Amino acid sequence: MGRERFFVFNVEINIEILRWAIERAGLTIEDLRQKFPKIREWVSGQLSPTLRQLESLAKATSTPLGFFFLQSLPNEQLPIPLLRTLGDENIYRPSIEFLETVHAMQQRQDWIREFLIDQGQDRLSFVRSANVNDQPSIIAQEMRRILQIDENWASRFSTWEDALRSLLKAMEEVGLLVVINSVAGNNTHRKLDPNEFRGFVLVDDYAPLVFVNGADAKSAQMFTLAHEIAHVFLGSSAAFDLREMTPANNQVEKLCNEIAAEFLIPQEQLHQLWPTAKNEPDPFQTIARYYKVSTIVAARRTLDLGLITRNDFLKFYRDYLGKEKQAATRQQNGGNFYAMQTFRVGRKFASAVIQAVKEGKLLYSEAYKLTGLYGKSFKQFASYIEMEG
Repeated sequence: MGRERFFVFNVEINIEILRWAIERAGLTIEDLRQKFPKIREWVSGQLSPTLRQLESLAKATSTPLGFFFLQSLPNEQLPIPLLRTLGDENIYRPSIEFLETVHAMQQRQDWIREFLIDQGQDRLSFVRSANVNDQPSIIAQEMRRILQIDENWASRFSTWEDALRSLLKAMEEVGLLVVINSVAGNNTHRKLDPNEFRGFVLVDDYAPLVFVNGADAKSAQMFTLAHEIAHVFLGSSAAFDLREMTPANNQVEKLCNEIAAEFLIPQEQLHQLWPTAKNEPDPFQTIARYYKVSTIVAARRTLDLGLITRNDFLKFYRDYLGKEKQAATRQQNGGNFYAMQTFRVGRKFASAVIQAVKEGKLLYSEAYKLTGLYGKSFKQFASYIEMEG
């Protein structure tokens, strides 16, 4: 037999989209030259890449392969509103990591919604149960009732982490899907920026999903979760950045902030605590430790209730920014891999996927895609979830 011949074909692509893909990924031609020596010629149109080279470039720039063959630039938009404190939505372009994360969570939600309906689950009565005309204190009280916690629940825990885990468990037990992740998927090189978004909510009558940016400090995550639960009760899907714990200029967003503040730090209780706390060396830390929230949440709450001036708050906030970054960096280091996956996948969602695989209702290949865990990693994660109960 003669030697087989393999033909390598170059593919014609839209050069404008090639340049856009590089910029979109936050890269430069120089960043890519080592892996793609002919990248300059591709960008200039002198040469075209082979299909294999293009597949590799698509992966390096986190660009869907089909995009390179479009006639015009794709119009990538978030499928939910992004309510930004600075109000610059019209000039803002979401990062690739943010877009991918939202789409991945939508896929998870679509799957588990059908799974839960097939299992006979009824609609969750608390979803969309409140409206913008309700008092924040009434909605906060109803949130506690549904979650089966009282006003002093957080003070019973010694650390923020313990209080956070308790709240997560309560949320999942009533049917909320909760995901906390600091990276896109499992790629530790693709960080999620808390300055871009602190969290988002995908409202659904059967499987409401809340996502918290795990790059944020744990004590700040507590406020994000409370804010997101409020969104579910009001039936409003959205993403938000909550800079300085200040909501966007949006009626629902402002109300969610008020509800979250009352949920975590009840007004009457704070008025009783403040005469003692204000005489402490660090009054905001005193409040934060009691309610297991961040000091910025404590400071913002005292400002909103008129216990301090705006100048007092801004002075505190300038000092706070540096400490917040250090705390977020420390909390991401190390840890048990499978324990981390429990947050990244979500215990409720993971349990449903594992059950579906066992019952033959879901292929392993589909389970891998839904969880982002493959082969041995998925099986060991499944064992970890079952062992943890």
